[in-house]
Amino acid sequence: MKYWFTTILSVISLVTYAQIGGNSTYEFLRIPNSARITSVGSSLITVRDADLNLAYHNPAALNPAMHRRVAFNQSVYMGGLTHGYLAYGHYIDKGKVPIMVHAGLQYISYGKFQNRDVTGAYTGETSAAEYAINLGAGYQVSKFLSVGANAKTILSYLGSSNSTGMAFDASAMYSDTAKNINLTVAFKNMGTQFSTYARNGNLEPLPFDLQIGFAHKLKYIPLRFSVIMHNLQQWGIVYDDPSNQDNQTLFIGNGGDEPDNSAVKVVDDIFRHFIFNAELLFGKKGKPEVFRLAAGYNHMRRSELGTTGVSDLAGFSFGCGIRIRQFQLDYGFGGYHFAGSGHHFSLSINLDEILNGAWKKG
Repeated sequence: MKYWFTTILSVISLVTYAQIGGNSTYEFLRIPNSARITSVGSSLITVRDADLNLAYHNPAALNPAMHRRVAFNQSVYMGGLTHGYLAYGHYIDKGKVPIMVHAGLQYISYGKFQNRDVTGAYTGETSAAEYAINLGAGYQVSKFLSVGANAKTILSYLGSSNSTGMAFDASAMYSDTAKNINLTVAFKNMGTQFSTYARNGNLEPLPFDLQIGFAHKLKYIPLRFSVIMHNLQQWGIVYDDPSNQDNQTLFIGNGGDEPDNSAVKVVDDIFRHFIFNAELLFGKKGKPEVFRLAAGYNHMRRSELGTTGVSDLAGFSFGCGIRIRQFQLDYGFGGYHFAGSGHHFSLSINLDEILNGAWKKG
């Protein structure tokens, strides 16, 4: 029992890049839900377009362009861990308050594990999985301001232990399409456990994350870049590993050569809160892009999971997406550790255009 439980925790730590030392439960809520999110460093709260998957992390991104869209997402990580997200969006314009709503199911499977007793004797197999049922809504307050909220019902099964809980997201987004500027603040994964894994156990905190992001699309170049700050509710998010004497510092692949300088440490601590990403967009002006390339850098993931003396892609990510009529296909690569990386695939379908016969027009 101890073997498979330890294995689960190890895999979760890699995928969620050991944020804040793993002091919360339901860490799977941090995992990118789509290939596009994976390709830009695990966060894209700064974009508001027709991509329904964006609403999982930023409900203020919900808008009528997502009406009657469905999204299918599947990722594969090291150790055979699989993760997926299914979603549907619908615009409700009846009544005095038109809103955009969405529903989704996030799931993660940790596979099967061998049970053994204290003597090491095999006693059978067990499995582990977690689910989050997501319901959310977004509202356009004014020309520039939109707000939104998500509610996630959580079910977690780790062998013979299980737990339930509820998480909430709330966000606000300022979008100036004339200046191609977006500014977002998001409060993610607020909530509580309803039941704990252990009988009469203490309630564990959820992986709350306060994020602020800024995005700007260049005027003459089809390039949009974003700067996102995460875990702003806590200054020190360094995982203190006593066995690691060669902590990597800012953008340095192989640590150990930097002086023990408090100023260097402060700068490194600051940048652990930052994610940088960019998307190169191809398509006709004024219309949704037909092809995009994306790349991102997550400094915290690089610092926590990069290996001293080894050149790897921990912290770096990239991907691409193509739209063919009413179908959007995306691929995302996320570098976690030299021992393995994550691959993400997404398919989004515009049912509204298909049902209205727009596919016949091309």
